[in-house]
Amino acid sequence: MSLVRLLGFSTLPCGCVVGHYRELATGQERSYVEVKGRSCDADAHRRNRLVQAAGEAAAPPTLAQAS
Repeated sequence: MSLVRLLGFSTLPCGCVVGHYRELATGQERSYVEVKGRSCDADAHRRNRLVQAAGEAAAPPTLAQAS
């Protein structure tokens, strides 16, 4: 388990909420499903699952800034 910093979050068109994080040790950015959308049919969208690049492309480009 590594320490991460929240960069922001976005909502996918299917209603799932994705959190965007940076690992402090490696500097790599990762995106995880935080909340599954009620109408989402994607099996890959499960809570605490890493979102693949294809799913990230559908995310809105703006992120809410964490304080």
